[in-house]
Amino acid sequence: MTGKLKIYGDPISGNCLKTKWTADYLGLDYEWISLDIRKGETRTDEFLAINPFGQVPTAVLADGRVLTQSNAIMVYLVEAHNGDLLPSDPYDRGRAFKWLFWEQNSHEPYIAGRRYRKAYLGHDDSQIDAEWIPRGNAALGLMEDALQEADYLAGDRLTLADIAVVAYTRVAHEGGFDLSDFPAVRAWIARVEKDLRLEPVAETT
Repeated sequence: MTGKLKIYGDPISGNCLKTKWTADYLGLDYEWISLDIRKGETRTDEFLAINPFGQVPTAVLADGRVLTQSNAIMVYLVEAHNGDLLPSDPYDRGRAFKWLFWEQNSHEPYIAGRRYRKAYLGHDDSQIDAEWIPRGNAALGLMEDALQEADYLAGDRLTLADIAVVAYTRVAHEGGFDLSDFPAVRAWIARVEKDLRLEPVAETT
């Protein structure tokens, strides 16, 4: 007996939203279960029984198996449901995975980290590692260079690379980053938001 796919996530988290956007783009029948990290809702006995790491996003598949880590969930959803969000060409597929790994290591720690500290913890700049601004700007600069040459990060159309990286980029201004310095990134954000049928972020500078 099987049930329905469930995705547990906090709606303030780009890591959680990108799994939701992937499921929506694929037209999947799933249940989104909203949890509030700041209220400790991922540390309850009930949730820890599902994911002992106490992290979201967490996907419970229709057969009851559990999968964690945002990019792993995204890849699974595409491959399990014959989605077109990963290129078939091996080189372009590798490029997509390159951006998935890069996002978690060289983008998210600084851009998402500053956003969470400033927008949700109320920290001022003196309370945040001063290196996060130049490192985040370096990540945005790398994206700017890539997007001056192409409309999307991997291949000639929307892929998981774009969904993964756009999640925190589109709200980078909430962490103090000025996206007006990166016009190709801003144009790409608008393009991906349209592809995913997302409401545009009100202010990107």
